[in-house]
Amino acid sequence: MKRHLFTSTLSLSLMLLSHAAQAKPLAIGTALPKSTQVLKSVDGKDLRLSDAAGEKGTLIIFTCNHCPFVKAWDARIAALANAAKLKGIGVLALNPNDPKTFGDDDFKTMQARAKELALQYPYAVDAKSALAKTFGASRTPEIFLFDGKKTLVYHGTIDDNSRDVKAVKKHYLKSAIEALLQGQKPNPAQTKALGCSIKFYQD
Repeated sequence: MKRHLFTSTLSLSLMLLSHAAQAKPLAIGTALPKSTQVLKSVDGKDLRLSDAAGEKGTLIIFTCNHCPFVKAWDARIAALANAAKLKGIGVLALNPNDPKTFGDDDFKTMQARAKELALQYPYAVDAKSALAKTFGASRTPEIFLFDGKKTLVYHGTIDDNSRDVKAVKKHYLKSAIEALLQGQKPNPAQTKALGCSIKFYQD
């Protein structure tokens, strides 16, 4: 009985430690992580995280297909990211969700979603949620914006109203991108990421 209780307690402790590790995002001022992970993009091409870096900055978007928060923000994210790419900011969208949890997060639906939104940047599978864990991402959508020196200058959400674009008062991501392009530091540099919890791979 005691052994069973100890095993259960240990398993719970390890699970909580794992969750805590995943929930701690990169701090502002942190360098863009180095990774050799090969990412499969919706166009069928393979790329690495370093391939996404742009001369003026790098925008990493953790997203998916099924989340209602993602769907509410998707058009705004796509418009901002497409525009940022044209201005020299590299963009990469990553789906860290295990499609076994939600079938709509599979690769075929990713391809359809990218076409529907007319994405002008890669949308790739984050296999095993590896990069989400490296970045400490916990939500979809969740934004990490790096400057031209690959230093994190903004992390968090898109704006202050996912439901109603006309009611938005604070355009966090748009303002952060504008500040970056003007050589200034985004203010605020960090906001709370709002969305669905990432459905991490379990194997």
